Amino acid sequence: MNPLNFLILVSMMAKSHQLTCQNDSRRPENTDISVECGTSSISLAILVCPVVYTGYNESLLNLNDIFNKPECKGTLDESVSPPVVRFTFPLNMTSACGSKFVVSRAWMRRIFADFSNIQTVNVSGVVQSHDPTTGVVTYNAELKYFYSCAYPLEYLINNTQVEDPNYVTPLFMPALGLELRTRVYVQVKATNLTAQYHVLMDRCYASISPYPTNSTFYNLFVPCSTDQMTIMYENGDSHHARFSFPVFRFLEQQNQTVSTYHLHCITRLCESSTCGTYKQCNSRRRRDVDSPDVLEATTLSSVPIVTKNDNCKYACWLFDH
Repeated sequence: MNPLNFLILVSMMAKSHQLTCQNDSRRPENTDISVECGTSSISLAILVCPVVYTGYNESLLNLNDIFNKPECKGTLDESVSPPVVRFTFPLNMTSACGSKFVVSRAWMRRIFADFSNIQTVNVSGVVQSHDPTTGVVTYNAELKYFYSCAYPLEYLINNTQVEDPNYVTPLFMPALGLELRTRVYVQVKATNLTAQYHVLMDRCYASISPYPTNSTFYNLFVPCSTDQMTIMYENGDSHHARFSFPVFRFLEQQNQTVSTYHLHCITRLCESSTCGTYKQCNSRRRRDVDSPDVLEATTLSSVPIVTKNDNCKYACWLFDH
């Protein structure tokens, strides 16, 4: 009796989508799911006609065995052809609809070897069918659609310069350049970040060229070594990292009207519980402070910082050090 009821149920579900599916009814395939790995959310789209063909409908698909949260349920989208079931959830461990967050490490080679390793967070899960059959047997195949998104946790990033220690006023660049020793405040900030991760700057440096591979450069700080004029305020303790430095000139530009250079920061997102280990000085962490090795293809440069040709004719020491 129960199998008969099940067959009637299948027939009714298939019929409810018969006009929409038309020639799209077929057996499910691995390619029926598409995944969009966004910066703040993950979106899934699953072809619904193969789901109906198998004996289910969109309401019988669940995300990571979560049934009681409306925000984790799929919604039918018949505005596209063929129609799909859509799932969208934020990249937040507290509201990612049961997705698994796994951090892995890959030891680096060659130019990035001095940074010990690069972390990657993998966000994964499964959309699967819920069989409503209550009898002894079923004629419905189990459906499972797996998704996975990988996000690197170390990257090259440009940074924001401001002119006040409260990090409110954006840095104004005069046409003739900044006075020497004017203090520039720098902030690297991550948005849409869960409490699990903090921002940690590995190295910040200035280079004459926006593409610094073969350019003169000057390190503001590297692991276990900070320029005496650089002040570090916060690093690896929250969603932003902050430091400041006084404006300087490159000697090779001393005969030019202004000195122009670009600021770069190599930044990682580290788990809040392990950020402290990356700030320790050990044999693997220490690096050559004169190494200019930065992968050009992934370098992002700040806006140019322009310095006046001012040979300190008056009271340079009055500037904030």
